[in-house]
Amino acid sequence: MKIAIGADHGGFALKQKLSEHLRGQGHEVLDMGTNSEAAVDYPTYARKVAEAVAGGAAVRGIMIDGAGIGSSMVANKVPGVRAAMAYDLSSARNGREHNDANLLTLGAGLIGGNLAAQIVDVFLNTECNEARHKRRVAMINEVQGAGAAAPTMIAPTVAAAGLGDLTEADMARIVERLQGLMGSSVGGVYHGGPCVGSCPDTARQFIELGARRLTSGPASPGRIPEELARYIDHTILKPDATVAMVETIISEAREHSFRSVCVNPCWVKKVADGLRGTPVLTCSVVGFPLGAATPDIKGMETRKAIRDGAKEIDMVINVGRLKSGDDDYVFKDILAVTEACRDGSAVSKVIIETALLTDEEKVRVCELSKRARANFVKTSTGFASGGATAEDIALMASVVRGAGMEVKASGGIRNFSDAKRMIDAGATRIGASASIAIVQEAQGSQGVTVSA
Repeated sequence: MKIAIGADHGGFALKQKLSEHLRGQGHEVLDMGTNSEAAVDYPTYARKVAEAVAGGAAVRGIMIDGAGIGSSMVANKVPGVRAAMAYDLSSARNGREHNDANLLTLGAGLIGGNLAAQIVDVFLNTECNEARHKRRVAMINEVQGAGAAAPTMIAPTVAAAGLGDLTEADMARIVERLQGLMGSSVGGVYHGGPCVGSCPDTARQFIELGARRLTSGPASPGRIPEELARYIDHTILKPDATVAMVETIISEAREHSFRSVCVNPCWVKKVADGLRGTPVLTCSVVGFPLGAATPDIKGMETRKAIRDGAKEIDMVINVGRLKSGDDDYVFKDILAVTEACRDGSAVSKVIIETALLTDEEKVRVCELSKRARANFVKTSTGFASGGATAEDIALMASVVRGAGMEVKASGGIRNFSDAKRMIDAGATRIGASASIAIVQEAQGSQGVTVSA
């Protein structure tokens, strides 16, 4: 594929890394600049990339600035371009699958190189095939065509981004304010701000941790633990969970800003109501914990949970059917849930119950999950004879990573050391009832930093 890629000074280093990544995969790269870290104006390069795509010189485009937002605005002013900003694998997939985006914008200040490469891979390998999405893309193009004026030269100034009479001093103040809101990255370490908390699956630190960029350093209470919490699904799935227990979990999630609260279906509406106004998502389990319900029931259970407020669904496969060699049944079992999740804009996770499977069976079910277009494969319910192991995480990650899927480790993760071991093996999400203990341990005498 012929790819046009560009960046401003803030995105230059990431552009170089991604260009090398793309060439390594056999793509032809058209580098539209900039060519150094000297300060430049992102609208100039965003337009160059957009015009290369609109004019047919490139099939897809990639533009990188500090946050990815401004470049997306600029690119979408070029007729024929549908630019989508992505900050995680799900948003990259959605931009292609639902919107047929032909240009990707990235924020170098929000994500690291490893995650950016995975986002690019998903963006390039996902297609828009479903009729309802194509119909809506045609509607987007009609709007664009109706409002589009003849292209004019855009000077490399702030006016190029449609920002009217703003001066460079105005822009500097805006940038300073945005950095204060989002936090900043100094020396490769993210400092403060709601970025990780407000971007689903952002995983900048998390992906870097998985790339063994986790190091110990002086304690820094309140910084990394806040981010670490965003990769944890705070879980209460015990059968004797009471209203008081669920209310405690909600309160803890609000305090620590965990990624989600994972509960049984009967608690979904209560949790969704309790988390309203926060970045914490509501997650429900389906077919839990045995996975023995029929596919149609799992599909209906999924849709009900989504209607009640669930944004993520963790479904259990039919283990007995898998072990019987009935892969077609297991595929339909998973598909019933993933289709319902796509219809409801929810994330799908497939619990394969690794403790009950051979390695060959683990690989088979991961492949089936890929075919069904799940977002995650997950190790365990926590109700079987064993939970997550680093070996299982590594095996699962090796099967699904190329498809842009992620791996969730759950079952028996009781402290930060356990979580780190899973992350090192390739997990990008942690399910735990001991979430607070994990975060508190990370706040201990051994701080955590992320190297550049």
